[in-house]
Formats: sequence, C-alpha cells, structure tokens
Amino acid sequence: MPTTLEIITSDALQVRHGFFTRKGGASSGIFSGLNCGTGSTDQSEIVAINRARVAEAMGLGQDALVTVHQVHSARALPVTGPLSIRPEADAMVTATPGVLLAVLTADCQPVLFADPEAGVIGAAHAGWRGAVDGILEATLDAMEALGARRGAIAAVIGPTISQAAYEVGPEFFDRFRAEDEASTRFFAQGPGDRLLFDLPGYGLHRLRQAGVGRADWTGHCTYRDPARFYSFRRTTHAGEADYGRLISTIRL
Repeated sequence: MPTTLEIITSDALQVRHGFFTRKGGASSGIFSGLNCGTGSTDQSEIVAINRARVAEAMGLGQDALVTVHQVHSARALPVTGPLSIRPEADAMVTATPGVLLAVLTADCQPVLFADPEAGVIGAAHAGWRGAVDGILEATLDAMEALGARRGAIAAVIGPTISQAAYEVGPEFFDRFRAEDEASTRFFAQGPGDRLLFDLPGYGLHRLRQAGVGRADWTGHCTYRDPARFYSFRRTTHAGEADYGRLISTIRL
C-alpha cells in the first residue's frame, strides 16, 4: 500500500488546491517519493502513477491534470481542458470547472491564484528569471481577461528555496539592481562576495505591487527539508545525477 500523500494548503485560497510534498509516491532511489516530473530521468510509468495519485487526491482523473513545458518565461496560457501537446509557458489560468492546473518545481516558486467569486484560478512556475520578467503579473492579466478582479485574487507561494539557502554571486545582484533599485532589499550579505537572495520575499513584493487582494508564502524551504521536498540546488551540491519535481495543483 502506498503511504499517504502529504498536501500543504492555505486558507487564503478558497478553492480546492494542494502543494504536494514528495511523500506518498511510487518513485525510488534519488527520486524516492512523489516525483511528478516527466522531464526527469525517472521511469515514465512511475511518474504517471504519481501524477494519477495527485489527480485522484484532487478528486479528478489523470486526464484532468494539465501541465505546460516550463521554460522560465513570462507567458501565461488560458486553458479550458487537456492539452494535446504541452506548449512552452510558465503559467496557466482557467475558468473551467474540473480542469486541474499543475506546475512543477524543485526550488522555484509554485504560485497558486484564485478569485473564487469570479470562478477564475491560476498556477505559475516562478523562478527568479520568470519573476523578474513578469510571470506573476502575466498570470494576473490572464485571469482578468477571464473575468477575475485583481483586488479579489489571493495568491499563495508554496514550498520554495528560502533566503538562508539561496547563495548567489554579485552579477546576480547587479541584474536585479539594474531592473529596480528597490529590489536590493531582498539581498543579504553571505560569505565572501556571495549574497543571499530572498526569492519568496521578492515574489510577495511583486504580487503586492501588482495589486492582489492577498499574497502569502506557506513558509516551507525546499532546500532545508530533504525528507519532504526535492531541491535542484541540494541535488547539485550533493553531486547527484538528477532530481525529482514537486507538484502544486488547483481546481474549480
């Protein structure tokens, strides 16, 4: 019997959703747990089993689960049902009940959005590059195009890498400063010339500046908790060959 799935939720999102941890999956070895990344080198049939478990936990069949080919872009795609091919995008929005929007992450921010009054939801994959380029604002724009009201939208950032674990170089800092001088406050001094970047803090800042009604972070760090979360950076530091992907989902 599979172990129970662990699902993190937020009271801010008044629709069915879940930030899934790695617990309760069928994958083994370095992918041990609920690896939902089709782009990983894990066995495809095992990944399919994991994704089916996620859909079932959300009260839907596996065909309802919709993902895109994530490329760190600022493209948000409206969807009404299953996609025959996975287009390049980093967010999806829908007003169609029974469509399970899902994003995959392993340190980047999974961000779930909902305007329950309008019946419009969204899901975004927001790494630093996507956040700088405007993926969060693009998701809000796409939701508004479906009838959402920005001030009624709640946005929640799920498990992501925290500032204490996100060491970057001076060139990274320079890029953010060139974009917006105010963003320098999301950096703290690290060892030597290294800096520590607050990705969820930056994400919350962008969401609040964009005018959402509520913006939260669940407070979970992917890097610091290997028993619950996959982490690209932790895998890199450990010299492992590949890493699993966490899944975050939302539906009407």
